[in-house]
Amino acid sequence: MVFIQKSVPLGTLFLCYSAKISDLCSGTILDEPIGMDNKAERKKFLGSLVIPLIIVTIMWVVKTIEWSFGIYLGRFGITPHTARGLIGIFTLPFLHGNWEHLLSNTIPIIVLGTALYYCYPSLANRVMLITYLGSGLLTWCIGDPSTTHIGASALVYGLNLFLITSGFIRGNRMLIVISLIMVFLYGSLIWGMIPSLAIPQNISWEGHLSGALIGILLAIFLRKEGPQKEVYHWEEDDEEDDDSNGSSSDDSTDSTSEKPYWDVPTPSNDELTVRYRFRH
Repeated sequence: MVFIQKSVPLGTLFLCYSAKISDLCSGTILDEPIGMDNKAERKKFLGSLVIPLIIVTIMWVVKTIEWSFGIYLGRFGITPHTARGLIGIFTLPFLHGNWEHLLSNTIPIIVLGTALYYCYPSLANRVMLITYLGSGLLTWCIGDPSTTHIGASALVYGLNLFLITSGFIRGNRMLIVISLIMVFLYGSLIWGMIPSLAIPQNISWEGHLSGALIGILLAIFLRKEGPQKEVYHWEEDDEEDDDSNGSSSDDSTDSTSEKPYWDVPTPSNDELTVRYRFRH
């Protein structure tokens, strides 16, 4: 039995939000300075499309070859716990059962991949590579040996859960906006990880779960790298005030070490006694 990894197709809704990624990610969440002009931002956005488009192009080329020559390459997917199934770790995202299956994964890869490379440029390559290989390896480990798994949904789940988890962990305002959008667009994907719902539809819940776990773990382990929580001007002023208060208290402490002029010790009784001497 061949289990496919299938994402929920949201069509033009994904495209609408992909057009807004540059607006939502601009400013404080980037690794670059805030003041990028429109030309630099457009260049960065287009650059963020490169890797996702390469992945999608390979997916479509593979399916076109299958259709043109009347062959089926699904046998090269992941067959868990078998030596021959190990090759599927590398081929998994590029193999699809039909055109609908391919289309359902195409738009999410473009949207999620572009968001990843635009919002996390210093982490994107690592996240993409580890999610690609890690989700496949985990699927090989936990899957049913009598099944073969194909499709890019493990990668989709991994990227989606990384973006959602990372935004909330980092506490960055705009990254949280991205996380909420991903929850809105992909919230229903949780059902694809429930065996009782996925198995009757020949959907690879193991691949979905593997991708989700890898994405969450990457968000946790890489939380100290890349964009962090923004510091607003009033927070900086508060820190400066604290520093100034600390320095003033230190100065006052130093000044108290020297006795002021009014701090005169109380004279003894002998010193206060007046003695009169008379001559006879």
